[in-house]
Amino acid sequence: MKGRTPTYPLEADVVIVGAGAAGAVMAARLARAGRRVVILEAGPRWNAGDLVSSQIWARRIKWGGPAVLPGGEDPYGFNMANGWGVGGASLHHYGGWPRMHAEDFRMRSTYGQGLDWPLTYADLRPWYDKIQEEVGISGDAVAETWRPPGAPYPLGPMAVFNQGALLRRGFEKRGLRTAPYPAAILSANYKGRPACINDGWCDAGCPLMALANPLALYIPQALEAGAVVHEHCRARRVLADGRGRRVRTVEFVDADGRAHAIRARSVVLAAGPVQNVRILLQSASPASPKGLANGSGMVGRNIAAHVMVPAHGFFDDKTQCHLGTSGAQLICQDHYGKRRADGAFGSVTWAIANALKPNDLLGIANTRADLMGGELHRFMARAAHHLATMSAICETVPSARNRIELGPRVDRDGIAQVRITHTLDEQARALATFAGREALALFASAGSRENWLGQRGLAHLAGGTLMGEKATASVTDSFGVCHEHTNLLIAGAGLFPSVGAVNPTFTLHALAARSAEHVIKQWSSLAA
Repeated sequence: MKGRTPTYPLEADVVIVGAGAAGAVMAARLARAGRRVVILEAGPRWNAGDLVSSQIWARRIKWGGPAVLPGGEDPYGFNMANGWGVGGASLHHYGGWPRMHAEDFRMRSTYGQGLDWPLTYADLRPWYDKIQEEVGISGDAVAETWRPPGAPYPLGPMAVFNQGALLRRGFEKRGLRTAPYPAAILSANYKGRPACINDGWCDAGCPLMALANPLALYIPQALEAGAVVHEHCRARRVLADGRGRRVRTVEFVDADGRAHAIRARSVVLAAGPVQNVRILLQSASPASPKGLANGSGMVGRNIAAHVMVPAHGFFDDKTQCHLGTSGAQLICQDHYGKRRADGAFGSVTWAIANALKPNDLLGIANTRADLMGGELHRFMARAAHHLATMSAICETVPSARNRIELGPRVDRDGIAQVRITHTLDEQARALATFAGREALALFASAGSRENWLGQRGLAHLAGGTLMGEKATASVTDSFGVCHEHTNLLIAGAGLFPSVGAVNPTFTLHALAARSAEHVIKQWSSLAA
């Protein structure tokens, strides 16, 4: 970008902020419908050749923007699970794509906890089916006895290596069922994309494009249909008309610090829960003094994240723990029921047999971060051949006290800091404790004589721009259209009123496809 003066369009039918999963799905569909689509992406533009299977190089596609400030008793670590550049976080996501369950959509009605969605599983089911056919999900729907109704997966399951087979034995001995993990990764060649080679480098991005990500699918489709992507463009504000009912302009800053504006008939914020909230709050005006779409005061509120409980153990047999995918080889949802006698509440999904590399945050070395020097060297020599791992994905209930808000400073481009405040409630802590106890018992049943729990972490941030039926208690309707601004949409996991115990990427794809279809059908009334 330096040394040249890029030109930017002065207007578009649709401006999409963010070139991650949700933005890419929206862009492809709207561009194919004949809309002039401009995508603004804060980070760089990547291609397949940039995705080098190295833990050091992999850090380039993690968050590279301004630091997000942590807060609360259980701070959310923003950088690792977020993306930087065209493709967003889904460029390096692990491809675990289970569906949310029907009860996840009716939390308040069924359990008196959290909030209901303004749609049901039945409403989203056709979009799950459409998306899985487009991207190519590998799995075994029959073996997933817990899976809600839907079309069979288009591809057979991914390979199971020794690590998965050993851990499966522990589940079987405790009377628990497993199935191949449903993965947005190709187990066979599919629609011009090659099959996965199971080398376990998903965290660094997939240069083969066997792993479904925006570079493999929806960004090329959008570009072919005429959409334009502008990288290194940081959205600053969205400006509404004098009455505040319709948005008109997106302000952004380029790589050289120059400010620009694009007039738009419709705007889609698809920059992730944190940056979407930042843009809305920073777009305050006399007509919207608390920020765009924030008459209810709900922007930034009711966030949630999964508690991840990792467990590890040694086996006498070789585990081949470097092979497979970063996500998992097997899944178990026998603990998906939400009520428990010990006071814990929420669903648990077991992601079994993750591929491991030597170091970095989720690597072999950090399974024993207390070891140093020769002791670490001996541990690594053994673990490289005999270690196995799995994680419990534990549900939490969104809370208004967990929030995203503007920080105290504004940078030289006029873009505000952001703070995430997050504290787990007691029932979430109890659920994580249950999962830890169960994990150690499962390892012991599998034949591991030495096993331990890793450090709990948080992943898959959602909420902050909730969808809902009432404008007084939510930000958007079920299609992501803001209650207060008829041509402003939100896309992505920020819409989720609950998170279940599954990775969010499949669901946010389905929601984005549903929203895009709504915009296409209602264009004359939605667009300014």
